[in-house]
Amino acid sequence: MKLSGNKILITGGATGIGLGLTERFVQEGNTVIICGRRADVLKQVSDKYPLVMTKVCDLAVEAERTALYEWVAAEHPDLNVLINNAGIQQWMSITDENFFERTKNEIVTNIEAPLHLTSLFIRLRSLTTIVNVTSGLSFAPLAKVPVYSATKAFFHSFTLSARYLLKQKNIEVVELIPPALNTDLGGKGLHDAAPPVSDFIASVFEQLKEGKTEASFGFSQAMAGGSAEDFKNAFNRMNP
Repeated sequence: MKLSGNKILITGGATGIGLGLTERFVQEGNTVIICGRRADVLKQVSDKYPLVMTKVCDLAVEAERTALYEWVAAEHPDLNVLINNAGIQQWMSITDENFFERTKNEIVTNIEAPLHLTSLFIRLRSLTTIVNVTSGLSFAPLAKVPVYSATKAFFHSFTLSARYLLKQKNIEVVELIPPALNTDLGGKGLHDAAPPVSDFIASVFEQLKEGKTEASFGFSQAMAGGSAEDFKNAFNRMNP
């Protein structure tokens, strides 16, 4: 993946890992568009980085995903990179009374939305790269976030297939595999002791500069290169 001179759409690009990617890609000399549900949060980013373009979009709604694509196709037909970063994480148990209702939003946001966006944006003749943000929990799940872990395992598997299937269209598929980082994913304060997003961003950009199509960091790096025994041990450590 070339790291400068792109026009990039980053879903969930106003907070957490998405914001870290936004800042770094701007620094590298790219044109960046970010989308998210909250106009006020998007405005905070565009106020700080005036060259960043924003688009309000609730990715959980199919019609809004379609409208996002149609807007890009009409206004930014030279867009060449799609980054499927947006995701939600819910701490819950299968025994919770509202478990099934809560799973629906997680599945729509973490699976349905990026799959739908992928199917739409590959129609752009300019598209050269898709970047999918998965998780180290793709390999060894944290039982406190059972559906999140499962959605990321699904997305990791889909990314491997997409990389193979999109070769015929000359579209490169890159996977970023973060560990837990100091973000508000799952709720404020839950990950305060985790490494900062900036460390993850610095590490994966070095890997992307080396031409890697899979970039990881810390725990996720150990998992991405791990064995079945490593996955089992990690699961037991996280879920005593």
